[in-house]
This record gives sequence, structure tokens and C-alpha cells, in this order.
Amino acid sequence: MQLAVIESADNPFALTKYIDGRYFAIKELPTLTAALQIPLAELREILEKAPGPEVTGRELPPLAPESEVWGAGVTYLRSRDARKEESGTPDVYQKVYEADRPELFFKANFRRTVGNGDVIGKRADCTSTVPEPEVAIVINAHEEIVGFTICNDVTSRSIEGANPLYLPQAKSYLGSTALGPRITPSWLAPKPESMTINAQIKRGAEVVWSANTALSSLNKSLEHLVGYLFRCQTFPDGVVLSTGTGIIPPLDFIMAEGDIVTIDVAGIGTLENEVIEIPLDINKKFQRAAR
Repeated sequence: MQLAVIESADNPFALTKYIDGRYFAIKELPTLTAALQIPLAELREILEKAPGPEVTGRELPPLAPESEVWGAGVTYLRSRDARKEESGTPDVYQKVYEADRPELFFKANFRRTVGNGDVIGKRADCTSTVPEPEVAIVINAHEEIVGFTICNDVTSRSIEGANPLYLPQAKSYLGSTALGPRITPSWLAPKPESMTINAQIKRGAEVVWSANTALSSLNKSLEHLVGYLFRCQTFPDGVVLSTGTGIIPPLDFIMAEGDIVTIDVAGIGTLENEVIEIPLDINKKFQRAAR
């Protein structure tokens, strides 16, 4: 059983139980927002009841409309090394990797997040964009880990490498956050050592890059990351925290328009997205289309 958010005829953000390819209503919890506002024990009790009637609709990213996606950086040894390779200030990343305080950053809101099967973007003003395959944790308002999903933390590598202060431009733009396909409840998810992460990029029929790691290689515990995220702030409608990547393409790799990025996490599912280029004047294109 997983949790899925769908756009149904009666509810634009309906929370459902996903069982064997079918969606079932949850009478007590019409939305993911409602599920993330109650304690985990209460949520589990509700979800373990018999499912409601079957519903149909288009699946959306597993994110509450009022919620946010945050990211954690330099949480794997491979991530530290990759950041040092690309950066003119490598000591910054060494210090972050060793520090007790993790790197945490705002990544996206619902409007800026795409789901499984949607397109992700590479910036037109970036020479190298890469996927960052990550396990994401869904956290409720009470600071409890409700479940797990997958995040592709798409990153404009050459922009971040030019200067660490460019991180927001490298991380947060249209098409830079993919989330999905669904949420696996924490009590049904595999242990971290069993949560393997496999990723590949296909260009036509050819696999041009592939790699794998496991959540157990994370250098900070999930509870440690959550504790820092909730310091001095609240998330009344819950939050998704992407926990960082342990697999990054080599420095000379360039993701191209039309590439298909597939991320598979054992026990969680598969997230797949096609790459498009985001033009510099995309806002003007939208304005022209609106006229």
C-alpha cells in the first residue's frame, strides 16, 4: 500500500490509497495536507482500516499544495567529492561534509514540482545540467517521518560550480524538481541498508550513464536532518526533505534535451522524466500564449 495524490472529479488534490494499480478513497483524510497535520500514530490507524471506494483520476506529485520541498546537500562522500571537483572553492564542501550542521536549502513548492512522467528542465544558460537521484522523506507537522518517495534534484552544475552563492539559481528553476511516484509509509518502507538507489540516463536506445548507491551511505541520520530542518521554524502542512545524492555523473557529462532519466529505489518505486531545455525568455512565451 502506498499513498497517491490524484486529480479526481470531486477533489483536485485527492489523497488515495494505491493498491495493485488502483486508487481508493480515504474518507477521514480527503487530502495529503490533512494527513500531514495529524500525529503519525493516528495516521497509521486510519490507513490500516479497509480502503474506501475506488476512484479514478490523474496522478499528481505526492506533495501537499500548501507544502514545500527542501533539499540536503553534501550528505554523501560522492557528493562531497563531486562538489570539490567542480568548484573553485573546494574547502567549502569539505567543511560542510564534516560539520554537525547540514546544508539545507529551499528547493520548490507545489507549483514548481513535477511528477512521474512529466518533463524536467535544463537551463539554457547552463553548460552542464545533471540529475541528482535522491530518497526524499515526507515529514508531518509534528516532526515525524510519515513516508518515503523519490526526488530528482536536477542541478545546473556549472552554475553552482562557478560560485556556491549561486546555489538558488542552480537548484530552483522551472522543471528542476521531480517528485514521485507515490509515498511509501514509513512502517512499510525497507530499512536504509536495503533501500538501494539505481539511476540511468537513456539517449535514444543507448544508456549513456548509470550508477547506484544506498541510503545507508548517508553520512548523517534522517533524524539529524529532520531535527535541523525544524530548528526555529514550523511546517504546519508538512514538508518533503530530499536527503542528498550519492551518485552524480562525471564532470564532463552533459545532460541533453530528449534524455530519459530513470531513478529506481528499492521498495519505493520508479521515477522517470524526459529532459527539455528551459529557454531564457520562457516568461515572455507564457505571456504571448496567454494573449
